[in-house]
Amino acid sequence: MDELTREFLIESQEGLDRMERCLTDLESSPNDLALLAEIFRAVHTIKGTTGFLGFKRLEKLAHAGENLLGQLRDGKLAATRAVITALLELLDGLRSILRIIEERGDEGEHSSASDAGLIARLDELQAAGKSEAAGVISGGRAGAQMPEEPANGLAPDVSGAPCGAAPDPAAEPVAYSPLPDKAVAEPGKTAAAGTSGGTAAESTLRVDVTLLNRMMNLVGELVLTRNQVLQATAADPRMTMLSRRLDMVTADLRESVMKARMQPVSNIFSKMPRIVRDLSQTLGRKVRLEMEGQETELDKSLLEAIKDPLTHAVRNALDHGIEPPAVREAAGKNAEGVLKLRAVQEGSHVLVEVSDDGAGIDVDRVRAKAIERGLATRERAAQLADREILQMIFLPGFSTAKQVTNVSGRGVGMDVVRTNVERIGGTVEIDSRPGKGTLLRLRIPLTLAIIPALIVRTQGQSFALPQGALSELVHVPPEQAGSAIEWIEDAPLYRLRGQLLPLVFLDCLLGAGRRAVDKVDNFIAVLDADGRRYGLVVDGLADPEEIVVKPLSPVLKRIGLYSGATVLGNADLALILDPGAIAAAAGVSTSEVAADAVAGQDADTQNAGRLEYLVVQVGGRQAAVALGSVLRIEQVPLSRIEYFGHRPVLNFSGQLLPVEDAAGLIDNARGEAAHGCSDATLIVVVCRDGGRQVGIAVDSVLDVARGGDLFEAGTSQPACGLTLLGDKVTGVVNLGTVAPLPAREPTEEQLAASI
Repeated sequence: MDELTREFLIESQEGLDRMERCLTDLESSPNDLALLAEIFRAVHTIKGTTGFLGFKRLEKLAHAGENLLGQLRDGKLAATRAVITALLELLDGLRSILRIIEERGDEGEHSSASDAGLIARLDELQAAGKSEAAGVISGGRAGAQMPEEPANGLAPDVSGAPCGAAPDPAAEPVAYSPLPDKAVAEPGKTAAAGTSGGTAAESTLRVDVTLLNRMMNLVGELVLTRNQVLQATAADPRMTMLSRRLDMVTADLRESVMKARMQPVSNIFSKMPRIVRDLSQTLGRKVRLEMEGQETELDKSLLEAIKDPLTHAVRNALDHGIEPPAVREAAGKNAEGVLKLRAVQEGSHVLVEVSDDGAGIDVDRVRAKAIERGLATRERAAQLADREILQMIFLPGFSTAKQVTNVSGRGVGMDVVRTNVERIGGTVEIDSRPGKGTLLRLRIPLTLAIIPALIVRTQGQSFALPQGALSELVHVPPEQAGSAIEWIEDAPLYRLRGQLLPLVFLDCLLGAGRRAVDKVDNFIAVLDADGRRYGLVVDGLADPEEIVVKPLSPVLKRIGLYSGATVLGNADLALILDPGAIAAAAGVSTSEVAADAVAGQDADTQNAGRLEYLVVQVGGRQAAVALGSVLRIEQVPLSRIEYFGHRPVLNFSGQLLPVEDAAGLIDNARGEAAHGCSDATLIVVVCRDGGRQVGIAVDSVLDVARGGDLFEAGTSQPACGLTLLGDKVTGVVNLGTVAPLPAREPTEEQLAASI
């Protein structure tokens, strides 16, 4: 069943439930126009939607009921008990068809004969109402009073049999049964029976968003408490089982509440075809809209926040990007332009892309406009790269339109896009190639409430660094810092795999003096934010944590370097660093980004033969792990390694992580601990293998290097599982060989027995 049909079934069942309540109330209040309007609306909605979905049987039955209800609503027919009985039978009939649709996917046309009797009855009541209305004297609503009941207490229906009595088969040529074919009617089941909805309606519940927000806040507080409990009980083996169970339950509860808040991006994508249609006609464009990834889910509050930015982006693509048909044909293009909306989840973010195959952005025109508005001098503008010039279109009031229209020209489009997206912790990137098109990418966090973060330390203070912007970590010891960190005038740089990386010292940014890099350890967090790539230098690192984002006070907001605050597991307060704001405050320029994404080139083809690897030492031998699969590197205490049977596992973010230990490093570490080494630790490289996560135990992490393909002599086939790092043949770790854990979660007794 597709999502549209499922939504129709749920809403229809809810409408019929309201209709049933209103019908029973209408019997005692036949003049209540509000009740009649509610009943009419329920049937009318079903009839209108069925025509769109192609359910002809349901549409025909609902149409007959709508005609009768129209006479009731207009005062041309009295709400007699016979009429209400017929409407209850209509309700049961509609329910029956909805149930068949849900079970079979079609309406069960073989039962349409049953509909004929009910439709005939509804038509007879309607005709009787018209005849009655013709003889009514003006001056009051027809049938304002319920008719006097006969002696047996039952109102006659149009067939001549009292309501509730067994109908005469001779008088009723076609009997209508509201039950599905496989159901069996029990004695005494009345016309008003069958109140339960279908399984689609029973399996859903509408919840107010404020309640979900409250639940998320409570889960956030629970996460904070869990972090503190885990740290407080880390050294107590008696509390290990309880704290581990608390960790798992908290993680499951958090995921469940977050999932309840998630909605597909189709909720906002579905509004775009109408916007594209109307605007393309206004502008005289021919545009084909393509949409991908509509099933991608995003937190409801974030989905609402990007509705306006997405609308602005689509309007800009139509007005400034896609050319008129004649212009496109003169340039050798198809007269019909293509506007593409795409959504995809990448880690803890969702990427929403708006791309077109139009004229692209005229960088020279943007540069001239920037000079005209005094945003840059002519000399400075000439030095800026095209990537930096493109960022100016996000400035408030900036527009390259030659004239102001009702579509554009006032400079209030792209600045709204960046402002709204950055307000929710997202980023905006833009790439454009003249004559080829433009790509606008919105990077949105999955949720704002709870995020993974790396805890860094500077000047004795702890700060939280969101992992969404973190690419990798580099350690520069004091003895290497003098040569590894270069200075051009007053700008520190680090040569990372042949490319210069600008550095920002966090302590200097916070007001401390310049540090002596050759006296202390230097930890470089390589960050990507707002098109800027730089290294944030800190004094030390702590374990990553899931943090709960708390709002900042107005005083701290004015500093501009922080996006929020949090409470760490050790109960310390920590400010959450804003990588984009830090880059702007430090004057880090935007880096050149290859525009090949706009041209649609295949990244896999480009990078063939030169993939990046994490180089590690395992059991005295060098090995390589594909860098794209590496999530993080953990240095964990040996006490955190547990066993499931003979399999080593790590409690990682509330989930069991299987650890591959081919070199027996865990046993070696346990041997060190047995000889008095109380702080024995193990380095685990956490990797993504398809939809799961695995850990690889290693001696040490050596470097990140770009590898090349190796071919067996005399063949054209690449050597499987090998790569060339520098001049050394290196084996690539096959993550697929790490056996998965059993599908069912072990009980506490099983875990206790296996430890």
